[in-house]
Amino acid sequence: MSKNIIITGTSRGIGFELVHLFANQGHNVLALSRNAQPVNNLHFDNISSFAFDLCEEGDYQKVEQFIINEFKQVDILINNAGMLLNKPFAQTTFKDFSKVYETNVFGVSEMTRTVLPYMKNDGHVVTISSMGGIQGSMKFPGLAAYSSSKGAVITLTELLAEEYKESGPQFNVLALGAVQTEMLKEAFPDYQAPTTALEMAEYIQDFALSGNKYYNGKVLQVSNSTP
Repeated sequence: MSKNIIITGTSRGIGFELVHLFANQGHNVLALSRNAQPVNNLHFDNISSFAFDLCEEGDYQKVEQFIINEFKQVDILINNAGMLLNKPFAQTTFKDFSKVYETNVFGVSEMTRTVLPYMKNDGHVVTISSMGGIQGSMKFPGLAAYSSSKGAVITLTELLAEEYKESGPQFNVLALGAVQTEMLKEAFPDYQAPTTALEMAEYIQDFALSGNKYYNGKVLQVSNSTP
């Protein structure tokens, strides 16, 4: 049975790989990122994409119109888009913090709120967080805004699972360890991650399709390394 899937942050890295994987399986994918070009170049009949900014309120209406006109209902939402800032705390301005939270927290919240009315009781909302957002995990200087925002979406997910536990859908978080992506390279140029974007995307794909049979309101730590 092909499913209707919305994925944010699809211009590169894990999001880009996820679009490929789901499309190859015959699912219908709406791929959203500020830069729609990489996905537009794929030329799959079952992939739709347009430029979308999590920080632009008007863009959410475009998503809703697309669902109404094309999908009718959504089976899976993967909140994958994220903004990483690596900057000493003393230099992290109010604006810096706002921008990170706007993308990583408010964007996840608003995207979920937009899509929820079109999801069935067995739908699955998967939010991609980070090991840095886990209480008690190893922390790194310079990631105050990023890691704290990733902690916020974990708590948000627990709250949504509770609020919608009678009606569905299910909400879960995957807290990822280091994955070799361009975003990681920008933050930690010298670090070599043990996991590729494709390997992680394959795990996320499986979890998005079936994880909500076993989990709701849970955070799974997906990491084979210390960071």
